[in-house]
Amino acid sequence: MTVEPGICGFACVIKARKIGAREVSLEISGSDCEQIQRLAERLKILSIKELFTPLSRNPVYVATEKSGCHLSCAIPVAIIKAAEVALELALPQEVHIKFEAC
Repeated sequence: MTVEPGICGFACVIKARKIGAREVSLEISGSDCEQIQRLAERLKILSIKELFTPLSRNPVYVATEKSGCHLSCAIPVAIIKAAEVALELALPQEVHIKFEAC
């Protein structure tokens, strides 16, 4: 999956591959963002159980906070979506956030 996170312009590629029945390996690459590079180093494997851990203890969001990512960064939710698709818990469907004129 390719993620264009917005005004920062620091796109990245997220690869999630199923390993076993309940885990995915993660590869986050291609971003010039130092925070996303740190996040990529912290997140290598996710289990199905971890995907459904509440937000305050979720390993994706814990690693995101430790990496210094901006609160509205779209990359963490993209990581979770990629993992869900790899584990066949969701279908691959694009997600959009679209600003409408008021």
